[in-house]
Amino acid sequence: MTLLTALLVLLHLVGAAIIVGTWVCTIKRPTVSPGQFHASLLSLVTGLLLVASHEMGDGDVNHLKIAVKLLVALAVTAAAFVGQRRIGRGEPVSTGLAHAVGGLALINMAVATLW
Repeated sequence: MTLLTALLVLLHLVGAAIIVGTWVCTIKRPTVSPGQFHASLLSLVTGLLLVASHEMGDGDVNHLKIAVKLLVALAVTAAAFVGQRRIGRGEPVSTGLAHAVGGLALINMAVATLW
């Protein structure tokens, strides 16, 4: 179970790193890439699996923290979905939407580490 948890944490961090890294790389001309959407799904699914594994084990779960992180993760995923759909249609992505994806992912990482 420890190996599974470690693998889930690794994948969770990789997803967050892809979202924020892509955001930082495109900060001069903000956009949303399909990779950010897929990374947000990766982080969302692995986060849910981590909570489930802690609930099944003997770990204590801060449900309020998890609820806040889940809401922010859903907002990141929704914004990334809208952005990648606009890119797919050839429409421009607003600066606010692009910054919402990266900024909210960074806020979610801050909640995880500072709370």
